[in-house]
Amino acid sequence: MKIFLSCDMEGVAGVVDWSQCRPGSEAYAVGCRLMLAEVNAAIDGALAGGADEVLVNDSHGGMFNLDPAALRPPARYLSGRHKPRYMMEGLDDSFGAVFFVGYHGSISGEPSALSHSYNPEVISGVRLNGEYVGESGINALVALSRGVPIALLTGDQVTLAEAASFAGDVVTVQTKVSRTRFAADNLHPKRARSLISEAATRAVEAVAADRIGPPTIDLPATLEVDLQTADMAAVAAWVKGVEQVAVRTVRISGDDPLAMFDSFVGLTYITRQAGGR
Repeated sequence: MKIFLSCDMEGVAGVVDWSQCRPGSEAYAVGCRLMLAEVNAAIDGALAGGADEVLVNDSHGGMFNLDPAALRPPARYLSGRHKPRYMMEGLDDSFGAVFFVGYHGSISGEPSALSHSYNPEVISGVRLNGEYVGESGINALVALSRGVPIALLTGDQVTLAEAASFAGDVVTVQTKVSRTRFAADNLHPKRARSLISEAATRAVEAVAADRIGPPTIDLPATLEVDLQTADMAAVAAWVKGVEQVAVRTVRISGDDPLAMFDSFVGLTYITRQAGGR
């Protein structure tokens, strides 16, 4: 079985501050080491469960946060900041399962450490078929288009709760309990890694036994995105498939989840201009 592993940093045990997530400091170096260790734990667990191939898509920031030489073999490493399908680049129907490791809660939900939805300077909320979702829910559109189950999700309690609407059977690991957006009660990193490894093994076994299916998203689907300003909503509507429906809200809808995701990614790129980035 092939595993597609999309890894982020804000949901990793011990990460609670932007300085740990952005290049330029020792804090960032620590964040990268913590992230790498959780990714390797998931790889180890997947291999123990019967997986024979793992593709790691570095999905955080500039998307080259991991030391390739320290990544657990035989995993492959998809890195670099220009990816047309962003956090889901590389996923096709040859994969048996998707892992989301180190994920975080949405900007629109309960307080979650370092929460955001793709770009916090631009996006203030995303609803999939009327339910608020974070990056895991948005990325689930790609998994659905490929017919691949989301088998493992790791992060704080908010992140795990948000998955109930689209991935109710996913195997989860709670790495921390967020107290606010900038504070959390974290598991010891070694404990988090142990739990992730065990959960990854169970996730692969559950998929092999047909106990986890593809995401449950009703089609045709609707993705509503609230932007920070009216200017951003107007610019977002320049993207194919995006319609402005209110002063600060745009809508993406249809029966092709991959096309919807592509429109959303286009929205995130183009609105960086209106957001000053």
